[in-house]
Amino acid sequence: MADAILCAERLREVVDYNPETGEFFRKVRLAQRHHVGDRADFRINEGPMTGYRRLSVDSKRFLAHRCAWLHVHGEWPAGEIDHINGDRGDNRIANLRAVQTQTNAENKRRARSDSRSGLLGASYHSQVGKWRARVQFKGKTYNFGVYDTPEEAHAAYVEAKRKLHAGCTI
Repeated sequence: MADAILCAERLREVVDYNPETGEFFRKVRLAQRHHVGDRADFRINEGPMTGYRRLSVDSKRFLAHRCAWLHVHGEWPAGEIDHINGDRGDNRIANLRAVQTQTNAENKRRARSDSRSGLLGASYHSQVGKWRARVQFKGKTYNFGVYDTPEEAHAAYVEAKRKLHAGCTI
């Protein structure tokens, strides 16, 4: 993505943003393949940014959720912009919030792809032969017991996460 910071005036000059839908549309034609009224943002379909939307302004690429923030609030977000519902492509302003990196990391909604249980916070404890619930908070790992099923461990994890993580939305 571009390192340059886009100003609100320029963004508003070239695209319209609908805060109800989170969509961007072109107001002016900046390239031959684009037309006024065309959707300006598009979904990234590969790599670590899969699911996010981005748009180009003056031949520079920007993440659409950061541009939505800029368009509405008039300033480039200083920190991170979190999608409250966890959907990277949902750029409605009501779904976006400015947060610290820690809070954004706490808003995880699904387990890693290599997770044995497929559930957040539930990992297999091979020495005991059961599933354990663990939450990380401020650089430390907290254990919340061992359970017979990964679903029980996940439920204990969610309960603990809601108490510990300020940014938790699950």
